[in-house]
Amino acid sequence: MEVQEAIKSRRSIRRYKATPIDDKTLNIVLEAARWAPSWANTQCWRFIVVKDANTRSELADTLPEGNKAAEGIRQAPVTIVACAERGKSGYLYGELGSDKGDWYMFDLALAMQNLALTAQSLGLGTVYIGWFDAKKVARLLGVPQGSPVVTLTPLGYPDEQPDPTPRKELSEIVSYERY
Repeated sequence: MEVQEAIKSRRSIRRYKATPIDDKTLNIVLEAARWAPSWANTQCWRFIVVKDANTRSELADTLPEGNKAAEGIRQAPVTIVACAERGKSGYLYGELGSDKGDWYMFDLALAMQNLALTAQSLGLGTVYIGWFDAKKVARLLGVPQGSPVVTLTPLGYPDEQPDPTPRKELSEIVSYERY
């Protein structure tokens, strides 16, 4: 699948088949995340691959009532928990390198986009989940202090085909030369 096709066809998937993901395919997805760019090549991201059904169910329980992605975590054969090491990205020689602060969210988003697009190209689905109790997830998975849990994503073969969502026209989001 071409990159543009993966970008335009990727959807947030919340229903999954129970079909397992083989280790080779899982590693292709993880390798894509590993190759994302990052501030000064700090690679501050850390990924926890959760296959155990009981642990995935506990992860799903950290989502508030009404978050439709909870069932996807229970259904998909894998959930990826994305964490970051704070105090690395955005820093030069131990000092903040810009007025933007710690760039871990930016760098992690780049890695997650690589992961999601590669998953799409392989026929797998994902959904970025940000509405959950990150502290509970950290306790459940033994995530150390200073490494916030940023996002979760189920990873599996889709059991739905959502319609594309409307996108703004370029003229609404792009300026040339000045804002």
